[in-house]
Amino acid sequence: MRAVANARPNASVQPTSSLSGQAASSAVAPQHPLSERPLRVALMSFAHVHAAGYAALLQSMPNVELRASDPDGGNEPAERRGRGLADDLGVSYVDSYAELLVWQPDAVIVTSENARHRPLVEAAALAGAAVLCEKPLATTLADALAMQAACDAAGVTLMTAYPVRFSPAFARLRELVQAGGLGALLAATGTNNGQIPVGDRAWFTDPALSGGGAMVDHIVHVADLLDALTGLTAQFVRAVSNRILHADKPEVRAETGGLVTISYAGGFVATIDCSWSQPDNAPTWGGLTLQVVGTRGIADIDPFAQHVGGVGADEAVFLGYGKNTDELLLNEFVHAVRAGRAGQPDGAAGIRSLKIVLAAQESARTGEVVSIR
Repeated sequence: MRAVANARPNASVQPTSSLSGQAASSAVAPQHPLSERPLRVALMSFAHVHAAGYAALLQSMPNVELRASDPDGGNEPAERRGRGLADDLGVSYVDSYAELLVWQPDAVIVTSENARHRPLVEAAALAGAAVLCEKPLATTLADALAMQAACDAAGVTLMTAYPVRFSPAFARLRELVQAGGLGALLAATGTNNGQIPVGDRAWFTDPALSGGGAMVDHIVHVADLLDALTGLTAQFVRAVSNRILHADKPEVRAETGGLVTISYAGGFVATIDCSWSQPDNAPTWGGLTLQVVGTRGIADIDPFAQHVGGVGADEAVFLGYGKNTDELLLNEFVHAVRAGRAGQPDGAAGIRSLKIVLAAQESARTGEVVSIR
């Protein structure tokens, strides 16, 4: 999520001693089939804005047991995290990741800061748990590949959290494209604009923890939709970024606006506006749109458009009533774990979209077109 492509995390941003000891490696496979007992799901970290929502959704699912740990939450006194947030959510809580993995979860959801994904995914894989990791999968390609390798070596699955894949609007678009309704695909324009995530989750604007700014945060969703829709290989990226938006916020240390052009094999071209351009006082976080142009027609989707809007007593109101794509994502993960199959989008999808982000960061920094390697 940052234009500072060379601001890569090092060991100093790894989780604290919460993974120390042999607890993770000592976990063994559960003795009873998953069909005969509740599915044990572990939530690692409350850092991400989606963590609390995931917890609430998992608690509402039948035959699922949830336990969480957020040992780094105490380092952020201004944020509601750790045991305090777990108590608010009514979630069972332990003080360390090692203790969490001793519980022998069947599945782990990693919702830490982006730069801390790798050690948590590797520990979960070593414990024999299937993994759902928040996006972006990592902040460096080396970390992402290591995460996938750890899951492969342990014989567990790695899934990337791209909930917009499950939007009914995108499903309909995919059906239309697969049926040839748009003809040969030529180009696409996507937007993923949102409010800047400062305040209770300020790490999003700290390149050492997030890996970047608006580009890391908001390229990946549209890039993943294009990946799933076209099956084409991204080859070249040209990107520009700036910090004009929110320049009055001293805590922001990354780009807040970005525009990315991606060239794919076969001549297909896509442009993504990934800016944090939603006003702070907007009634909703933002949204995503995608327009696809083919030789036989044009199709547009707006997955978050379904809502009732108006003016409340003190502010504007936005009440969404469409499908909850986070819930659909979690349903896919839980069902995949129970069935012993790989969930989609998988780790490979997360790696492909990360390559686009890294190329965009390099292009914005150098002013050059960057080949995706």
